[in-house]
Amino acid sequence: MTFKRRDFVKVAGLGMGAAMVTGPKAAWPDERAMARAESGGSFTLLRKEQQKRRHMLPPAAKAHRLPIEWYKAKARSLKAEARERGVDGGLLLTTRWNIIYATGLLHSTTERPFACFLPMDDDDGCIWLHPYLDHELVQTWWSTGAHSYFDFQYGAGGNPYKGEVVEGPTVSIYQWWGETLNKLGYGNKTIGIDSGAAAEIGIMPGQETSDRLNMFGAIDTPQKHRPSGGKFGIMADAMPEAQFVDVYDILVRNRAVKDDAENQLTQLAMDHFSELHAFVRNYILERGHGTLDWEIENAAQLWGMHRLMEDIPQAGELHNAVGISVGVGCRTGLKTAFPHPNQVSWARIEPGHALQFAGVVRVGGYGGEQYRSFLFAPWTDWQSHVWDVHTEVYYVQAEESREGNTCAAVAKAVHDIQVQKDCAHLIYHRPGHGEGMEGHQPPYQALGDHTVMQAGMHFSNEPGLYDPENGFGYNHGNNVLVAKDTGLQMGTAPCDREWCLLTL
Repeated sequence: MTFKRRDFVKVAGLGMGAAMVTGPKAAWPDERAMARAESGGSFTLLRKEQQKRRHMLPPAAKAHRLPIEWYKAKARSLKAEARERGVDGGLLLTTRWNIIYATGLLHSTTERPFACFLPMDDDDGCIWLHPYLDHELVQTWWSTGAHSYFDFQYGAGGNPYKGEVVEGPTVSIYQWWGETLNKLGYGNKTIGIDSGAAAEIGIMPGQETSDRLNMFGAIDTPQKHRPSGGKFGIMADAMPEAQFVDVYDILVRNRAVKDDAENQLTQLAMDHFSELHAFVRNYILERGHGTLDWEIENAAQLWGMHRLMEDIPQAGELHNAVGISVGVGCRTGLKTAFPHPNQVSWARIEPGHALQFAGVVRVGGYGGEQYRSFLFAPWTDWQSHVWDVHTEVYYVQAEESREGNTCAAVAKAVHDIQVQKDCAHLIYHRPGHGEGMEGHQPPYQALGDHTVMQAGMHFSNEPGLYDPENGFGYNHGNNVLVAKDTGLQMGTAPCDREWCLLTL
């Protein structure tokens, strides 16, 4: 079954529909089309899909961020694991995503070093080592102690906010970390540090040359040591009696498996994203041939953010309405034929085009991807065949993403079907990656990643197929929650011929 634009015109009613933007109609979102796209056929189809699947999915969170109590409990849990490695001083977290995960302080980072120390002698302790520009952010969040330097590079004694303007000697911030921890009484303790950066891409300690990579498998447990180089070596020089042990793998393995609260917040974001997909489908049907993909992208960005913020009270105060983003893109025609195109989205919809609407929506730092690949009549038999194969493996990938299965097995199930159905030359990438606050997160649903999946993990769902020779490609996407018997696609925008194969 395909859906015709004239059918949409018959069923689409006027929405809330005030003109939100104005501008050149050849490029800027059309406010009348946006008003009509707020209701009608696509939302009806979405509601049917949601009614069919709602009982399978987590309930959507009622709050728009995790409570501070969640983070305090998480910090205690992380410290308990670190104690098993002999950590008796505390955890010094220096990576943005580790800091956010353990403390809930959603923040930006630049070249300015930013760290958090979670002391072992205070269950609810949280001590900050930060640039002064984050003073208000830190002081108004969970903090039992805060120490700041003015800015980077920091000149000793140069604190303009105190009226002290001095061209002082350059201070090593990493040395300052060590000196500060010394002064706080942790100079002869064992400090847990996130120094093993390979864990960020799923390579656990001792697995660097493994031929069966499994991030939840056996590891070489990091031992106490004295760092000899880099930022941690500089810090260690300022703490001559301290020992250090890497805990990065503890953070990453915890981040990869979400609990009920994280799943519910993700579901809230994905529900909003599904609404946005219905709006976009309506908008495409409303505007038809000749519409710029750039226009669709910006109409979606504008409507999606307005809709999201209708449900999130905010008055500009710190720590409220945080980790919220609507980042979407649209491309039509030749640009869909490449996984990561580098040309600008500035093409008009034409008969026979493929179109991809894609992006990520997050609330409170949680959310994920949801893409849809459209095909506009008239299409060729080959375009139709590739769309069918791609859609089939999109569902297979989710079904195979079950507890106890391996990431490699998921990839093989997908690639086997793609190859068997004459699409081998259209395969350019693995089916999916782990999904977290930072976007791509280990492990990866790739042929060389043998990680055994656990319930609560999230994966992108994007087994794309691309045909540069014929100028089209498809990459449906979703956020898959690993569950006991199957993977659950958390986005609920339909992904069938009625939704995606359109006559304009």
